Amino acid sequence: MSINATALRPSNPQFPVYIVSKGRWEERQTSRALDKMRVPYFVIVEENEFEKYAQGIDRSKLLVLDPAYQRDYDTFDDLGDSKGKGPGPARNFAWDHSIANGASWHWVMDDNIKSFHRYNRNLKVPVSDGAIFRCMEDFCQRYTNVAMAGPVYWMFIWRKYGTIPPFIVNTRIYSCNLIRNDLGNIRWRGRYNEDTDLSVRLLKAGWCTIQFEAFIQYKEMTQSKRGGNTDEFYLKEGTLPKSQMLVAMHPDVTKLVHRFKRWHHHINYKQHFTHPLIRRDDIETKTGVDNYGMVFHGAPS
Repeated sequence: MSINATALRPSNPQFPVYIVSKGRWEERQTSRALDKMRVPYFVIVEENEFEKYAQGIDRSKLLVLDPAYQRDYDTFDDLGDSKGKGPGPARNFAWDHSIANGASWHWVMDDNIKSFHRYNRNLKVPVSDGAIFRCMEDFCQRYTNVAMAGPVYWMFIWRKYGTIPPFIVNTRIYSCNLIRNDLGNIRWRGRYNEDTDLSVRLLKAGWCTIQFEAFIQYKEMTQSKRGGNTDEFYLKEGTLPKSQMLVAMHPDVTKLVHRFKRWHHHINYKQHFTHPLIRRDDIETKTGVDNYGMVFHGAPS
């Protein structure tokens, strides 16, 4: 069973899609998923790994990370180049690349997303094209104060759990981020937890974020795959340093907690961030349900 869009509606995102990747030229999970969905994308890689990625990805899709983004990156510590700087530099490169090409928003994704799904009628149904991305883009552009959005993690949607809202406002956005480009000087920072830090800074600045629960990303669990942050950080030092950094960044809203046999940060988003979405007054929203042409194929197993 799968969902795809009919030819009557756009089945691809209108904004550019970037995957940041390091040390995972063999797995290429996100790029494989997007290939199956026929969604165009770029992969940002470091120069010394370009040829390895080019063995499995068309060269026209590969962008070499400008080393200036690594050199100038704000790691929010004083360790300099003594350890890896994480995916933040490549994410900032994607942001500026999209602006240089005239885009008003962009997508940036981790490289270990296995598939995308629509949650509907208690089923997590894989999608076979990019209509869900177009749907999220259009929804965000109905409002004047949305800065970032993305689909929920698979693990956070439990079947038969009860009523699940189609989206949640003002929470963290992880791993698959739709970002508005005109956010002034705000950019990714931090050696770790840069996605949480960006979410919190945007919320503190009065922007809203949207986590879509109608759309799901099936992402590998942290530390379950070699490459990326797993090799750079977590296999060597665990999760304590990254949680401590987030507490240092935002001590007013963040606590250090020990759960599930490892260290985590904890933020009560509902307590700290309550500002509402502001609807644009220059667009007219149609009544009724718009499924963006998405239809079921096959039958539930």
